[in-house]
Amino acid sequence: MFKYSFIAVIVSGLMLSACTHSQQKLAERQITAPEEKAVETQKMPRWKQVNVASLEQAFPKETRTSAQFPAYVEALKLKAAQLGYKQETIDFAFSEAHFIERVIKSDRNQPEKKITLDVYLPRIVTNGRLNQGAKLYQENQDTLEQISKKYGVPANYIVALWGLESGFGKVQGKEDVVSALATLAFEGRREELFARQLMAALEIIEEGHIPQGQRLKGSWAGAMGQTQFMPSSFLTYAADGNGDGKIDIWNTQEDAFASAANYLATEGWKSGLPWGEQVTLSVDFNQQLEGIKTEQKKTVAQWKALGVQLPVNSQLNDAMTVWLIIPDDDLHRSYLVTQNFRTIMHWNSSYFFALSIVTMADGVANKINSLPNAS
Repeated sequence: MFKYSFIAVIVSGLMLSACTHSQQKLAERQITAPEEKAVETQKMPRWKQVNVASLEQAFPKETRTSAQFPAYVEALKLKAAQLGYKQETIDFAFSEAHFIERVIKSDRNQPEKKITLDVYLPRIVTNGRLNQGAKLYQENQDTLEQISKKYGVPANYIVALWGLESGFGKVQGKEDVVSALATLAFEGRREELFARQLMAALEIIEEGHIPQGQRLKGSWAGAMGQTQFMPSSFLTYAADGNGDGKIDIWNTQEDAFASAANYLATEGWKSGLPWGEQVTLSVDFNQQLEGIKTEQKKTVAQWKALGVQLPVNSQLNDAMTVWLIIPDDDLHRSYLVTQNFRTIMHWNSSYFFALSIVTMADGVANKINSLPNAS
């Protein structure tokens, strides 16, 4: 999945969505024989089959201006028709398409590029947000526990994603998704990614996941609903949580909960595994060992031998496989993290995002467990 993503962040008085580039993982390219490629193309969803080479040729990236955007949209409409989308879908989807300059500015000015973790976390995981998360957890406890049991994902993580992605459903974005995605594709830095997301948005419209005549609305990055799913993530992970035969991540909490849980479960969440914990490094520790690539994993015992010190009440045993991360943090914090932390980073590849989710999840759980009637 393409890895960035966007969490609702308050910066300069504005709540920004940091979930843009998170939900999209580019498909791995494999070298195959021509006949195998033909079979793969037949199986591949049509939104994944977008080829932007002709767009790059017709509109050289280094010379693009906003005046060319209408012509670029016409080229996108032609691509959609070639992929087999109905003309009525294309006409409706692009009927209000327009270039959005603020989308480009938002994409180039994501807040976590400007601040460190010690500033970021307190802004995102506030006590007020934790209190609200605990309150909504209680109000939706039966539904959350049913979904948690089905997917093997703890309810407090579902609440954390819901709260930080969309302010518990209240901040879903008001941009026209087709226009935002077309703008980001036109900008050119990740043209194929956003062209594919645009076609995935057409798929959502054509499959009837929103009422006829209603426009797709979302963040400046094209992320939608209470889960802030990118269109491809909706098509891949969105789930019917209340059994009504529909999938509505915009208006139905049960569907939003189930979709978030399905995402994590599908991407490799391990039931019962902690996310990790803060650790201390020896003065001479080799920080080049930091990272979450598969080959950088070690057992807890191996990390200890290298100079990593765990807290007294550690939840990690010596045989566990973990990774070491060192975020950009003026407090110089370091963490050993498990596969579940890496799974959250499939949603959004940012250390900041993943740490805010686990901090929120832990905080909600602590507040719930501290209640007088907590079991």
